[in-house]
Amino acid sequence: MAREKDADRSVRGKQGHQLGPEAKDPTRAVVIVPVLARQPRGDDDSSRPRLSRSADARHDEAVGLASAIDLDPVHTAVVTVNDPRPATLLGSGKVAEFADIVKERKAELVIVDHPLTPVQQRNLEKELNAKVLDRTGLILEIFGERARTKEGTLQVELAHLNYQKGRLVRSWTHLERQRGGAGFLGGPGETQIESDRRILQDKITKLKHELETVRRTRDLHRAKRKKVPFPVVAIVGYTNAGKSTLFNRLTGAGVLAEDMLFATLDPTLRRVRLPHGTPIILSDTVGFISDLPTHLVAAFRATLEEVVEADLVLHLRDISDPDTAAQAEDVERILGDLGVDAADTDRVIEVWNKIDLLDKGNRERLLAESAGGKAPPIAISAATGEGIDALKALIETRVSGELETMTVTLNPAQLGQVDWLYRNGDVVSRTDNEDGSVTISLTATHSARQEIESRLHRKNSA
Repeated sequence: MAREKDADRSVRGKQGHQLGPEAKDPTRAVVIVPVLARQPRGDDDSSRPRLSRSADARHDEAVGLASAIDLDPVHTAVVTVNDPRPATLLGSGKVAEFADIVKERKAELVIVDHPLTPVQQRNLEKELNAKVLDRTGLILEIFGERARTKEGTLQVELAHLNYQKGRLVRSWTHLERQRGGAGFLGGPGETQIESDRRILQDKITKLKHELETVRRTRDLHRAKRKKVPFPVVAIVGYTNAGKSTLFNRLTGAGVLAEDMLFATLDPTLRRVRLPHGTPIILSDTVGFISDLPTHLVAAFRATLEEVVEADLVLHLRDISDPDTAAQAEDVERILGDLGVDAADTDRVIEVWNKIDLLDKGNRERLLAESAGGKAPPIAISAATGEGIDALKALIETRVSGELETMTVTLNPAQLGQVDWLYRNGDVVSRTDNEDGSVTISLTATHSARQEIESRLHRKNSA
């Protein structure tokens, strides 16, 4: 049973990346979303069944991925697969049907939103007479377009080479074998495919060395940050959850933030001062996605180490998305693979974004249901600014402790500390005494109070 949707308009991304021959028009693509009737059991804990994702949500995500690199999905279809075929995944009848659609629509590319084996991909390309990309290949194409830094480019290239290594086909069948050995007769030589595989492996080894250099540089930067111990807060979440919009809201930075899957790829770090003066380093990371290819997880390990090393993790969820629970589970699984326990409420804060897109009834119901938990999520709108002040206050409490009230009296020699107190605390009252001293009542975080006491003690000792 297949549900089909025809696209009459070209769905275009922001940049003109082309997968087919160089052309001005976007590449025409057919998008197929296979839904397996019986999901294969993975290596996950069987005591926690995986949430099923709706077919419509999977369809919309697949079209969104295609649109992210300026493809024109001229035909899309959700296909239920009762019995996956080892040769083509889809049944022979469906393959023939899509072959006709590809020919009729003059499509150059077929996207299959499911992992394909090299044999399945090769057979489908032969039957459909078009280039075929599976989910992994499509995400790699998007990452290749989004990478801007040297590190990001290296990581994508490494993932691409690992992906290609298992998909080599003999390009020159007439050569069969290259000449090998010395002299006229030569030895058995090596097949062209073996030569290609060796060349790829050499490139992979070289890239791994380059990435190791990048990783060491990151370690040095991280060590320097620890010498000036600013807490690190990392924003993680499903792609398109609004991470970059929240990052811009908190920092005033100009990071690309669009309604597009994987709008940003390279991690960004900014220093932020919270309301009571606590400085933090805020990190915006690459978006997660269901069935994230293992090649990418491995290649982006250096980037994702920013999450592992973070003092606090903000798990941002698009609460307006019907599949928000399944998306949250996918993020939690990847965090678990990185060694971060999403259930650790002392380290992970769940943030519900896009609360402004919910109607009043749904908003009140969700907030009421979550209110009774040990660490209820905090609802915000990164776009409108709703709830941002409460989020900042919560972050500051987590990294610096609860607010405390204190009163200090500064003698004339200590008046240089007045400005620091105003910047790092909430001054409630100030009294200028006749002897030239100043008495200030303020609320400050626990760490700020310790710093104040240390500063005054050093001044008195001097």
